[in-house]
Amino acid sequence: MPTGGGGGRPAPAGPSRLLVTGGAGFVGSAYVRHVLGPEGPGDVTVTVLDKLTHAGTLTNLTTVLADARFGFVHGDVCDPAVAARLAGRHDEIVHFAAETQVDRSVDGTAVFVATNVLGTQTLAEAALRGGVRRFVHVSTDEVYGPGGAGPRAEGAPLAPGSPYSASKASADLIALAHHRTHGLDVRVVRAARTYGPHQFPEHTVPSLVTRLMGGLDVVRGGGSGDRDAGGSARVRDWLHVEDHCRGIELARTRGRPGRTYNLGGGAELSEDQLGGLLAELCGALPAGRSARTGEAGRAAPAEEVPATGAAWSRARTELGYLPRRALPEALAETTAWYRENRAWWEPLTS
Repeated sequence: MPTGGGGGRPAPAGPSRLLVTGGAGFVGSAYVRHVLGPEGPGDVTVTVLDKLTHAGTLTNLTTVLADARFGFVHGDVCDPAVAARLAGRHDEIVHFAAETQVDRSVDGTAVFVATNVLGTQTLAEAALRGGVRRFVHVSTDEVYGPGGAGPRAEGAPLAPGSPYSASKASADLIALAHHRTHGLDVRVVRAARTYGPHQFPEHTVPSLVTRLMGGLDVVRGGGSGDRDAGGSARVRDWLHVEDHCRGIELARTRGRPGRTYNLGGGAELSEDQLGGLLAELCGALPAGRSARTGEAGRAAPAEEVPATGAAWSRARTELGYLPRRALPEALAETTAWYRENRAWWEPLTS
């Protein structure tokens, strides 16, 4: 039973004031551009809190920097004073701030625990004390662990397989504990593998695309999380960042307190198959051939729950969520963006 303190402040008379942590990163900046764009709710102001380390950059926010509804604070979610000051000035929090790359987490686990676990605890406590009405915690389907026989819905046991996913699973539990113990309105979103413009080059899709543009082999070898016990490439569900952001906004506006929502893209591919499609787009392979398997991947209709990865039927039923971006067209647009924006990513790969 809740022990009190999580009722939040009354609904504001004017626009809802959103605090978006990690809003200069890949998905966070896409979400900010979405809510302040033509498809956004129109009744929000946004403050981004970002430390601007590693993958966070203000160049991801150039289209909204001059918007009167936008503000930026350079700071750390792990700083209790910063978290408390900002929580007291905002009605809702959408929490993206996190260290996110699996391979880096193996060699640098401490920063993942500090940012993802301690940062979430610091922010949730500030939200509780500051009377924040709603706390949306952005997570990942990696918390369910590697592979599996069929879909894993939100009630599946958490079995993280890397320091990164372990830190995100811990953050999920910390956030949800603030709902169950204190009554804070917490909603958790766990998304499939996300891709799109502005993604830091170390991640799968931009890594493959930029290697192809440099005339290099598309076979990356994959991290441990991308191979099964036999060394074969694991099939994953791929989600375009625009669908990811729409799903988060649906969870914020239509979701239920204490609920977890999985988001999928309905496109099942191994990394090898993905590399083949990207090689085709870059003119490096004959049409429809994969870099290793010689097979083209299948893009499932949006109405289907993916056969592997986290099932997202709850988001479809409760939120009305369905992915809109078909994989072939969205990959082509993403590839074109990296081709046209070398000045953005080339300094990051040097």
